Amino acid sequence: MATPRSKHLYASIHALRGGKPELGDLALHDFHLVFRFPPEAQIALDPTLKNKVKQVWFAFHVIHKCTLKSTPPSTGIPSSIRIRFRDFTYVSFNFDDDAEARDAFEFIRARTCRLGSIEKLLAFGYSPPQASPEFKINGWEVYDARAEFRRQGISEKCADLGWRITSLNKDYTFSPTYPAVLVVPSKISDSTLKYASKFRSRARIPTLSYLHPVNNCTITRSSQPFVGLRMKRCVQDERLVGACFSASSDLSDGPPSGNTDQSPSSSQVDLSVEGAGADASVGVGAAADTDLSLSETERMEDELIAGTNAFYDEKTGKRLIYGAQQHNLIVDARPAINSYAMQAIGMGSENMEHYPFARKVFLNIDNIHVMRDSLEKVVGAIKDADVSPFPPNQDLLIKSKWLKHITGILDGSAIIARQVGIQHSHVLIHCSDGWDRTSQLSALAQLMLDPYYRTMAGFMVLVEKDWLSFGHMFQLRSAYLSHESWFTVDSDALAGSTVKPGENDGRGDAIENALASAKRFWSKNMGGDKDPSSDAEDPSAVDEAKQGPAPIAEGQATRLKDVSPVFHQFLDATYQLLRQQPTRFEFNERFLRRLLYHVYSCQYGTFLCNSELERREAKLRDRTRSVWAYFLSRRQEFTNDQYDPIIDDHTKGRERLVFPRLGEVRWWHQVFNRTDDEMNSTINASMATAERVAAYQASSGLPETSVPPSSESPDSRQSNSPPLGSSTPNQSPQPPSLPLSKSVLTGVESAHAALTPETRTSPTLNRSSSTGEVPGTIAALQDKISGLSITKGVFGGSGGNAAGNTPYENNSAAESWGTNNRRSNESKVEQELQSMD
Repeated sequence: MATPRSKHLYASIHALRGGKPELGDLALHDFHLVFRFPPEAQIALDPTLKNKVKQVWFAFHVIHKCTLKSTPPSTGIPSSIRIRFRDFTYVSFNFDDDAEARDAFEFIRARTCRLGSIEKLLAFGYSPPQASPEFKINGWEVYDARAEFRRQGISEKCADLGWRITSLNKDYTFSPTYPAVLVVPSKISDSTLKYASKFRSRARIPTLSYLHPVNNCTITRSSQPFVGLRMKRCVQDERLVGACFSASSDLSDGPPSGNTDQSPSSSQVDLSVEGAGADASVGVGAAADTDLSLSETERMEDELIAGTNAFYDEKTGKRLIYGAQQHNLIVDARPAINSYAMQAIGMGSENMEHYPFARKVFLNIDNIHVMRDSLEKVVGAIKDADVSPFPPNQDLLIKSKWLKHITGILDGSAIIARQVGIQHSHVLIHCSDGWDRTSQLSALAQLMLDPYYRTMAGFMVLVEKDWLSFGHMFQLRSAYLSHESWFTVDSDALAGSTVKPGENDGRGDAIENALASAKRFWSKNMGGDKDPSSDAEDPSAVDEAKQGPAPIAEGQATRLKDVSPVFHQFLDATYQLLRQQPTRFEFNERFLRRLLYHVYSCQYGTFLCNSELERREAKLRDRTRSVWAYFLSRRQEFTNDQYDPIIDDHTKGRERLVFPRLGEVRWWHQVFNRTDDEMNSTINASMATAERVAAYQASSGLPETSVPPSSESPDSRQSNSPPLGSSTPNQSPQPPSLPLSKSVLTGVESAHAALTPETRTSPTLNRSSSTGEVPGTIAALQDKISGLSITKGVFGGSGGNAAGNTPYENNSAAESWGTNNRRSNESKVEQELQSMD
């Protein structure tokens, strides 16, 4: 991009990044801040420096927090502007002239949070040089919905796989947040779909996202149903879900041979190899090996979904072949209590008495508010990266629970992938509206199932399909028009002294804030004159661009409660898979990092707006460039050197399926602009200790009793749950329970039973559908919530230690813990309700 004419130029400005000062010139353009060093004044004195000039570009739209620390000229202390960017770059600029600092701050604010419309973003004015490779590529052509489903085997020219493309939403009137191209079961008419849409939030009916090319099992997605306290039902919705789970039941094993349009080789397995027929019956050639590679927690998750003794013959007690049974799933990504609370406003989760062909599982994935707070805590641990060379605060990193959330998302996605790829089962995913957690789980499960999505082009298609087309609200979640509260002026001389390298590493904030509060209290209560260095701004620093916020177009304003790093978490989870399986991905880590940057840069139109409909109405394909052209024109930069494209289910390391090793989740240190040692040293040291202990126990013949270390606090690693049922000589072998901290799975419901912590069953869940009884509204909700054992472990633990004893010495301590836990859950429920606008 050609260098634009500077709007403002400030000479000899000191910049701080990582505690290292640099003297240079600061130029402000319409969309960028450019720091050029060494400054022109030094070059004039020493012309040899001209060959050493460097410049760093910062996009205004990537700014998340900007603080002006203004100091009176009489103090002799420079004023400063501290900026935190959303790509976790931190920089501070020191100005000798306070008026210049104010002028620069106001210009940046005007170009960031006072635009008024997305049409004033960089994307609408950006065009690569005509001679560049990027200019010749039309990135908007990367994704075509019909072509992608044709790749999966669904089109009018392909053999009928039980699915069809409906034109019901071609003008987006059926469901404005859904894509125009919807794939539904062939035997379900459009009339039935219209009736079923009234039972799902925002008419987001169950519709196909992925059809497995080997076993024809599916991943479908939707929003939550309108069940309510009276446990309402919809026959059309039940028929639709049932059809989704049986669309391919009449097909023979393996893909049909009548397809005229075959999937690319990256999504096909060679079934002609001798012995592949038997292997194909479990969806993968190396199913046995895949089974053996599962962790104990993953085995227990699958067995809990199947039923406590579903993998054991009831007569002989012998273990059945893993993957030989089908268990269709409805996956509710929310914590169970959040789901039940939604019934109070007429929504909720499926009453499984009316869906007897499936089981329902709850995943303990928190909502957007919890995830936003988690990332803010991470930022708190690294917030002084501009002025301090010290590593992040490890205690704050642990308290953020960021890695716990990433692990939970990966765990839930792996459950779905195993059900489809190994268990030959169908899965329907939803959360509340079906565009946040649902997109995470659906996309990651497909990434684990299909090698095509692990190529660069395939990953682009996956993002287009499961995130952009299915209506993830990128504009609301990413806050492209910023927010006034993200720009602050700190004029207090005590709290606003210039920060220099090593002067504040984040550990003096409490003292600084206390002094500032004391001064404000004194001024307010003693009736003193207003502080001359108050927030009132110098009129001379105001120009035509700083007359206040522009009117914001309807529906485009940033609402802070809607901002959340949902897509960031997806990219982080993808990084974990790439890090653990480096030969299975065509793209490299930098590809993911630059993709996250361009989500916020607003340089391309790909992620603007909140739905496919809004993008079409804004005519983004005609008026902006696609980010995929940027990556495709630089393919070599983003290609993984270790990538092995060969798929061979009979060779270890080349299998079709990939699964995460949850115990090896680490901080994505590159995205936080830190080294691996700075972010992961504590975790790596803990793992090394555990390995030494395990090696000693193995060599000495001692039983292994230690718990594998995790990225969270030691307390969270304790196993708090007793067995679901103990084995006796007269019973079939029973699988043990799942440790509280190791599984995202929090409960399983079927038409006949709800597997709750103490094998407690709910009358509401188990009542006979033939009686037609409708329970009291409040009693029904109370019954479900009481069945969650909120103050106990997820799988029935009492919060005790590994031996099952309570860690508290008296009942009052346990009571206090229960109260705090209950308040935490009440807060989560309130947040879930707030997100339903």
